[in-house]
Amino acid sequence: MPKKIVIIGSGFSSLSAACYLAQAGNEVHLYEKNQTLGGRARQLKEEGFTFDMGPSWYWMPDIFEKFFGDFNKKVSDFYQLEKLDPAYYVWFKDEVVTIGDTLDKIATEFERIEPGSSPQLKKFIKNAGVNYDIAINDVVNKPGLSPFELVTPETAVRVNQFFKTISDDVRKAFKNEKLVSILEFPVLFLGAKPNNTPAFYRFMNYADFGLGTWHPKGGMHEVIKGMIKLAHSLGVKTHTSAGASKILVDQGKVQGIIVNGETITADYVVSGADYHHSETLLDPSYRQYTEKYWDSRVFAPSSLLFYVGFDKKFDNVAHHNLFFDTDFDQHARTIYDDLAWPEEPLFYANFPSVSDETMAPEGKENGFFLIPIAPGVEDTQALRDQYFDIIMERLERLSGQNFRNHIIFKKSFCVDDFVSEYNSYKGNAYGMANTLKQTAFLRPNLRSKKVKNLYFTGQLTVPGPGVPPALISGKLVSQLISKSIK
Repeated sequence: MPKKIVIIGSGFSSLSAACYLAQAGNEVHLYEKNQTLGGRARQLKEEGFTFDMGPSWYWMPDIFEKFFGDFNKKVSDFYQLEKLDPAYYVWFKDEVVTIGDTLDKIATEFERIEPGSSPQLKKFIKNAGVNYDIAINDVVNKPGLSPFELVTPETAVRVNQFFKTISDDVRKAFKNEKLVSILEFPVLFLGAKPNNTPAFYRFMNYADFGLGTWHPKGGMHEVIKGMIKLAHSLGVKTHTSAGASKILVDQGKVQGIIVNGETITADYVVSGADYHHSETLLDPSYRQYTEKYWDSRVFAPSSLLFYVGFDKKFDNVAHHNLFFDTDFDQHARTIYDDLAWPEEPLFYANFPSVSDETMAPEGKENGFFLIPIAPGVEDTQALRDQYFDIIMERLERLSGQNFRNHIIFKKSFCVDDFVSEYNSYKGNAYGMANTLKQTAFLRPNLRSKKVKNLYFTGQLTVPGPGVPPALISGKLVSQLISKSIK
């Protein structure tokens, strides 16, 4: 029998859950607190520039194809994909390393930097590919209800990889610190330090070098628009400027939510909003996790973001650029261990208009800059201005070009904005880190242990941070609900 299901939030996991639950024949309503849909993947349009406000890397294209394929659709039905070449540049003090669009190109670049490393890289990525198949086709598709979900013939023979770290594996295979930094970079998407992330997660290196880096024309928000179109075609009703202020419970069973003072009744409630925030919408007796619990978790970084419009095109920059011209390990220690602002930050510069003319007016450049910072740190305009100057000085020095004199638009986004816009715990940007003690069944549950018919989805629960895991999380929670309905 069809049920009425309300979903809080409209990010990737919420939209994913909405599509699957509507496909199953339920009446689905999605409520978003902000004026536009998409959660952290919203879009900013100013003075002819188009900025993705959140995710900007399109990795694991197979996950997106599987999602749309579940509805007898293809990615190409909704947006146009381009494989980027180069995938990205990595800027060091003395050179720029080019990551190409094939493993052979990347191996050639590795060989240039560390003679003899090419065969080692291909072997490393081949093994990472095996892990990728196990992870994507098995491990991450489990709802995190039991530790036995992790026990399969494939994981059993790789159990040691859960007790070694990515850093151990990389440093055993490669000696050059530049190559080590490049191979450790992808796990930052999992929200933890390489020396605190299980070696099994090296499948992210296959996602990077094996599957490549892609770009949806028009930006990452095009994926959101495709999901919204799909959701509407399945009958999902979406509501904006509609923040939930309370999750209603009676005698241990969910009854609905309160939105803008109005009671919305429901048979099931799914929250894709920040998990910690979602629990504050419940009376204390119905919350599963204490403030002490949340404070003890390892959270992924927050970010200081800048959206900048420039009045000219620039030379020698790629679509994606990683600036590793300072100490990678020191930056990681500062934001994960010291919970402080880094003195010499690594940063990321995204110029999507290099490969996509729709992202900026003709003859102009769109710049998106990101500095990973600790969640919960002080956030002031003075600090934002200070760090913008730090990264601009380095960008100008390393590229040999003047950027600051060509700025015609600039907007920043930081810890306080993550809290106010997304109710994000301590202003984190990516969710809860995938450390060994925060993997699978050790993450906050998809299903409430205290309230019947209340569920959660997104980056703080299973399977973890990132856009592809968010799509999977929405599917997992929909499967649990469908099983409950039956």
